[in-house]
Amino acid sequence: MQKKVLLFIILPLLIFPVYAWENTVNLNVKVNNETRVTFNAYSSSFYENLNDNDLDFDAFKHALSGYLKLKEDTKIENTKYLTIIDMSRSANTERFFVINMETKGIEHKSLVAHGRNSGDIFATNFSNKVNSHQSSLGFYKTAETYFGKHGFSLRLDGLEFSNSNARQRAVVIHHADYVSYDYIEKNGRLGRSYGCPSLPEKGYDGVINKIKEGSCLFIYHPSKNYLSKSSYAMADEGLVASIN
Repeated sequence: MQKKVLLFIILPLLIFPVYAWENTVNLNVKVNNETRVTFNAYSSSFYENLNDNDLDFDAFKHALSGYLKLKEDTKIENTKYLTIIDMSRSANTERFFVINMETKGIEHKSLVAHGRNSGDIFATNFSNKVNSHQSSLGFYKTAETYFGKHGFSLRLDGLEFSNSNARQRAVVIHHADYVSYDYIEKNGRLGRSYGCPSLPEKGYDGVINKIKEGSCLFIYHPSKNYLSKSSYAMADEGLVASIN
């Protein structure tokens, strides 16, 4: 009887999954006397600090993954800001987020348009083809500003297979009168662009002047076709981040 009781106690310990034990240990590690945390712990803590449920955690996690990779590879110059456009959300809601990576807070959020051939209220189709009039997913680096037919505008350079033709397609950030709550009230939905992430006029100049000249911008959608191929959105494997 005593042997059976002892076996009953020991057996679960022997077969207890390793990952369950790992989840109970301290996620902080020391690397060259610097305290670091796993990417999952870092992204969760950062997201909680943002304190905004309008920003989807998965969108943020993938964006942070790519931002850290691009920063590590010195492929972005303006590292103060990370911009996320969540195309999984309705166009009639705020889905454009500018995050200050130094203060770990959202400095700006607003409406943003998607391409006319990407969908109606929800964007479901994406393309990198010229004249597709669809939005393109993935990571971009903001480039130079200029004055064009839409006024003060910001050029974007695509960094992935999914948006490499951004400059050729003239996919830029500009303001538009069809990106407003008044337009939604009159038409039942936000207006659409030819593929550009168009923004409201209010506060536009200030946002562009913050994120211009080499910051990271990520257009997200939970598309398996994109996520399974992106080396940036899925770069969090084994990644650790320093605690500031």
